[in-house]
Amino acid sequence: MAIITALLISSLLIFSVPFPANALSLNYYDETCPGAEAIITKAVKEATTSDKKVPAALLRMHFHDCFIRVDNQGCDASILLSSVGKNTAEKDGPPNVSLHAFYVIHDAKKQIEALCPGVVSCADILALAARDSVALSGGPTWDVPKGRKDGRISKASETIQMPAPTFNLSQLQQSFSQRGLSMDDLVALSGGHTLGFAHCSSFRNRIHFFNTTHDIDPSLHPSFAASLKSICPINNKMKNAGTTMDPSSTTFDNTYFKLILQRKSLFSSDQALLTSPKTKDLVSKFASSQKAFSKAFVKSMIKMSSITGGQEVRKDCNMVN
Repeated sequence: MAIITALLISSLLIFSVPFPANALSLNYYDETCPGAEAIITKAVKEATTSDKKVPAALLRMHFHDCFIRVDNQGCDASILLSSVGKNTAEKDGPPNVSLHAFYVIHDAKKQIEALCPGVVSCADILALAARDSVALSGGPTWDVPKGRKDGRISKASETIQMPAPTFNLSQLQQSFSQRGLSMDDLVALSGGHTLGFAHCSSFRNRIHFFNTTHDIDPSLHPSFAASLKSICPINNKMKNAGTTMDPSSTTFDNTYFKLILQRKSLFSSDQALLTSPKTKDLVSKFASSQKAFSKAFVKSMIKMSSITGGQEVRKDCNMVN
């Protein structure tokens, strides 16, 4: 079994893990564009300084990009393409309409194109920006395998492939296994919910008319359910009403797993992680150890972001060449 090593350097956990044998390489741009990573990190850092929601948006953007197109398209920056003519692109699909921070990727791409035209893919920029988002939020950092190509297809209709916040464990397992991801990956990657904001539409099924027997999901802690109902009343008319995934902080940590055990997670899909012995054990393990969660998250992120299948390096992340 491969050994995962971790070093604590400059207050960041830096992990090194094996990644799938494919065209990706840790030193892919060492000769062709050595300054690319520094440009991306700077762009993410500057954007985060003026908007604390940027890291969560970029991390979610990378997840959503990688989970579209099960036919091995994966992390191909298709989420960055703009709708054209009669085609509505992924970014305008229901799971992505509330996403912002696309400008961070486009700003980084513009700077990189000025330095190394036609070399660095938008897909790699997005993968690196997601890594930087985690690190800048107090989470681990890691070496990102690079060499992804950008895809040419982006359809809003395909965003239905995204795992929904209402999914049960069986549905989650099927969604992840279709992408070559295990139950361990499912639990570890779900920890990304430690960052971000959720609109009422993502969890209202749990607090209003849950089923014919209960108005509120009985797996929700009563006081937490009451607070959610006050934020999202049944006659809610506020378009952007909702709450942060982890109300305690904006730090990338293991609090998400502690909230699940306290029955204070937002999504049905979060609470579903307690419905099998294996996933429940992992939730408990990660809740008790930030280090264990960080190791697992890095390993699963590299695995997920190594699902590739693009065809080109776009000159502009908004459009195909």
